[in-house]
Amino acid sequence: MRRLALLPLIYVCPSMAWAIDVPTVSRVDAVTVFPQGAEVSRVAKVRLEKGMHTVVLADVPADAVPSSIRVEGLATGKLDIGSVDSRRLMVPSTDAVTAASERRRIEDEIEILRDQRSQAEAQFQAAETQKTLINNLSQLPTRPAPAQGGERGEDWSQILTTIATGSLEAQRNSVDAQVKMRTLDRQIGDLEKKLTSLSAAEQERTEVKVHVEALAPLDADLVVRYQVPGASWTPLYDARLATGDKTAAPSMSLVRRAEIRQNSGEAWDNAALTLSTTRPNASAAIPELNTITVDFLEPPQPRPMAGAPLPESAPVKRMAAPPAEADADQMAMADAAAPEVSPVRVEAQQAAVVVSPFQAVFAVPGRGSVPNTNEAKRVQLLTEKIDPQLSIKTVPREDTKAYLYATLVLPAGTPLLPGPVSLFRDGTFVGAGSLPILSPGEKHELGFGSDDLIRVKHVLVEEKRGETGLISTSRTDVRRFKITVKNLHERTMSVKVLDQLPVSNNADIKVEATGGTTPTATDVDDMRGVVAWDLKIDPNDEESVDFGYRVVWPSAKTITYR
Repeated sequence: MRRLALLPLIYVCPSMAWAIDVPTVSRVDAVTVFPQGAEVSRVAKVRLEKGMHTVVLADVPADAVPSSIRVEGLATGKLDIGSVDSRRLMVPSTDAVTAASERRRIEDEIEILRDQRSQAEAQFQAAETQKTLINNLSQLPTRPAPAQGGERGEDWSQILTTIATGSLEAQRNSVDAQVKMRTLDRQIGDLEKKLTSLSAAEQERTEVKVHVEALAPLDADLVVRYQVPGASWTPLYDARLATGDKTAAPSMSLVRRAEIRQNSGEAWDNAALTLSTTRPNASAAIPELNTITVDFLEPPQPRPMAGAPLPESAPVKRMAAPPAEADADQMAMADAAAPEVSPVRVEAQQAAVVVSPFQAVFAVPGRGSVPNTNEAKRVQLLTEKIDPQLSIKTVPREDTKAYLYATLVLPAGTPLLPGPVSLFRDGTFVGAGSLPILSPGEKHELGFGSDDLIRVKHVLVEEKRGETGLISTSRTDVRRFKITVKNLHERTMSVKVLDQLPVSNNADIKVEATGGTTPTATDVDDMRGVVAWDLKIDPNDEESVDFGYRVVWPSAKTITYR
């Protein structure tokens, strides 16, 4: 195939009035999904004779953005594209014939089931009538008087047995008929729902007309690109931590996944899927700032009397309407067809990633299908190996458990978009968290649950209240604590112990930190009074933290801790 040269976009001219319409169908070949919206590429194969033609595609969804429609392609000869027009219209559904046939089949089946239900209902009524008759017979005397001039009749025991048998049979027939009617009612209801769910004979679509001129008979693959709003993708992550031991260092696998949804008006069947971080519908420029003026507030003007003439308003300057935009740009066609490469299916395939200063693009391995139902379609993108730094954190004042944390540094390459992360420690799911947006080189901590091999104790060693001064001008509150941390791991562990000291909100209340262990950090994470100690504890060793505080305030007042 020859690649066509890029030509300027031209509008349909009168000489094209005799162009031949060439209706054709297309298929979704590739889709680039954005955080909001998607760009779809459809391929239409056409055979064109020499001359001018109008290739008509009526299978573009109604929600396709008109200004985003582009046409390009490949051809076996020289093919010039004139203009591309688009409009919304009602067109026959592509499955109208199939839907009509299916509708007739369902209607026939419903009619048969309704006949069967009528028969079942008649059976039920007959059984109920039989039950009534038998019940009436059972009320007669067992030895009736002989008829006038006749002999005494036989004993009715056999007749009563027949009545009992008939009663049982009538009851069984009644129950069977009721069960059958309920079953038929369910079947009829399911078919009626299916009947109403069939697509209408017509549907709203976007019709695209491509005006072309072939200089010789040729075959062409036209590619129509357009954007649709009803699509999105969101990132998902798996963080799989192997804690290691005294001989194996810890490791982490960060699995990137994506969740794709779409209800664009068309199904994406067996399409090449690409995920992009670009937001094409976002504003392309900064907002404008208007001048802010300040002036004196003028007193309200008196309202004009009825019948008084209104002041003339300033003339309104009318802006000229902007020129109409072209429906689509004229794109290039190609000189030689690139050879089609059959995809090779590989287990745990990784997405091809292209990173630029402004976006990241993930090419999903192979081809996939995303239904037009807004249901989630999950795909795996890639897996990154990370060397984490393990540490332990504990807040023994609130919880004497110790919790394992892994600090990861995002390797060079693709940034992380914010999204939920599933946490696995040594193959076991331990919880869920979230990842913020991270650039390569940034650090982030993830918690992986409690660590039972770190034992923590928090003990109140001293609590004393009293008064100071010769005439008891001040009162004091003294408290001292001891925190012990024992490491039962086979390797040295870093442990961060967090606690807090009171913070005074009044100049007359003085707070003094006491104890023999100086905090490594104060006001941790910009939280006033929160202190931390960083400990390195060898295997089977124990470290302790000794700290406390002394609060002094005027004796005439009472304090409270909040």
